[in-house]
Amino acid sequence: MSRYQFVGQVATTEPMQVLCRVSHVSTDGYYQWRRRADRPTPEWEPAASAAFSRHAQRYGTQRLRAELRAEGHAFGRYALCTWLRRRGLRALSTRPQRPRTMVAAPAAVVAENLLLSQPTPTTLNQVWVGDITYLPLVGGRWCYLATWRDKRDFQLSIS
Repeated sequence: MSRYQFVGQVATTEPMQVLCRVSHVSTDGYYQWRRRADRPTPEWEPAASAAFSRHAQRYGTQRLRAELRAEGHAFGRYALCTWLRRRGLRALSTRPQRPRTMVAAPAAVVAENLLLSQPTPTTLNQVWVGDITYLPLVGGRWCYLATWRDKRDFQLSIS
């Protein structure tokens, strides 16, 4: 039960100002809530619910809005967003979400490979090389995998 509903139920026995003060709501807010509650449901809401279900909850606000407008329903662009959010509805993603490991700026300078100017290592533990990648896990999460290897051992296994 919301605070406004409580104030509305008890308003017949207690003064409105006292109830609003105790419930920590403004009297103007209560009267605005009561006016909104008396409003009829817009005709596009049942159509939006049907379209959202029909498309297996895959349509987001842009595609839902385009479809409902094609059916002749008129409403503001934020009305659908608010309607979905208040009902706890969220479109399921159809594309896999991959983490961004870096942001490539066009003006970024690529660091030079300092190992190219160095002589080939002659013994182990002189130069280590590594790499990092990400692996998808069940449930849409990601795990990072970092590997390190001795460059001398790596060159021996390649040749």
